[in-house]
Amino acid sequence: MSRNPHETALYLTDDQRWAAVIARDSAADDQFVYAVKTTGVYCRPSSSTRLPNRKNVEFFDNPAAAEAAGYRASRSLAGDRTSTAARRTSLIAEACRAIEAADTPLNLNQLAQRSGMSPSHFHRVFKTETGLTPKAYVSAYRARRLRQELSDVGTSVTDAIYGAGFNSNSRFYETSDQLLGMRASEYRDGGAGASIHFAVAQCSLGAILVAQSQRGVCAILLGDDPDELVRDLQDQFPKAQLVGGDADFERLVAQVVGFIEAPSLGLNLPLDVRGTAFQERVWKALRDIPPGTTVSYTDIAERIGAPKAVRAVAQACGANHIAVAIPCHRVVRRNGDLSGYRWGIDRKRELLLREAKPAKTATASAAPRSKQAVAQP
Repeated sequence: MSRNPHETALYLTDDQRWAAVIARDSAADDQFVYAVKTTGVYCRPSSSTRLPNRKNVEFFDNPAAAEAAGYRASRSLAGDRTSTAARRTSLIAEACRAIEAADTPLNLNQLAQRSGMSPSHFHRVFKTETGLTPKAYVSAYRARRLRQELSDVGTSVTDAIYGAGFNSNSRFYETSDQLLGMRASEYRDGGAGASIHFAVAQCSLGAILVAQSQRGVCAILLGDDPDELVRDLQDQFPKAQLVGGDADFERLVAQVVGFIEAPSLGLNLPLDVRGTAFQERVWKALRDIPPGTTVSYTDIAERIGAPKAVRAVAQACGANHIAVAIPCHRVVRRNGDLSGYRWGIDRKRELLLREAKPAKTATASAAPRSKQAVAQP
């Protein structure tokens, strides 16, 4: 995210930055750092250390840039960074709790004011800590809350809408498709009335099922028994109409199969991702892992700003219903050993082996086998 021009206007030039250092201006602490050539360390503008000779000073936009140039953090800054990081984590955790406790959604200005930060600064810190923007976190939480409300027996759609924090039916229906992938009444009834197009094919890893809702691909399932995959899809949408895909849809299945056979082809599909706010953070991080590489569950936890949530990361990987497009197979134990995989360790191992091979032209072909099934209400 770009910096607020009103925040940085005073610190654009080296002369302005040096003036901030002389004044020990704490307002500049998030805008730049200064490094001292004779000591090899860098400091915040408000540092209480002895002022260096101006000719020995150079400026950097952030600590990472200073470290890339070979400087190290001063002792006071290193300690301050640890305490500051802990304080920021606490503030963002409080903001998340405030979002979840609010009867109506809090906007960016309200959240920033609660945290004692400017809106732009709060936006940056929140995204760094959670992996989501404040707006995306609010939307994900409301979607989860709405699903919970709709799942309660006897709850009307109207009650669920207000229970999830929407202050009017019209505001809800403007975003209902993005939140649920179908109408609220359909979701409450297990997808009744909604159409999920799907097709089953065979690939070198066994049977594969690809399903698509109105929003995008909602399932890619792997297994040995095609009928079992269809039953798995029916369990996800027990009252939806499952419709066998036409020729155009089968081309999509062939694209997925082609990626499995030759990962160098790449795979970029519109996805209908449905999970909790935490799961969506994990799944987004998984999609950022390049083919041919692996990371640990600990790495993913650190990337989403939740370093202690390693077990929860593993559970989110296990909850993924969209194989290969959300590549949970690229996550391994910290020692490099393979861990559990929803579709079997052998498939995980084979996918990783294929991605590790040099790119080559795919020659595999897929022969999707359509099925049509309508789940009984």
